[in-house]
Amino acid sequence: MKSIGHRLEQYTLKHPQEVLLISAEVGGEPDQITIFKGFSSSLMRPTAFDPDVPVLSETAEILAIDRLQAPYSPDTPSYIQQGLTLSEMLALLEQSGV
Repeated sequence: MKSIGHRLEQYTLKHPQEVLLISAEVGGEPDQITIFKGFSSSLMRPTAFDPDVPVLSETAEILAIDRLQAPYSPDTPSYIQQGLTLSEMLALLEQSGV
């Protein structure tokens, strides 16, 4: 079974007009992760140079997912949907076949 991080990356490959902004807790620390066109990047901690190293670990707790119009601009974000739960996002992943 594919990890949730991998599935979210695959979703953004199928929806290149979207950026996902994930609010998560990783090892007890807050993190924000963007996923765009199949690549993940943390906005709060260093991101590995190796794209095979998952930014969103299996132990991360996803608190909320925002869908934004690409390109992502932190100053003027254009939201499609805000505050999705993991179960709501899983339903979108199923609809998209990932």
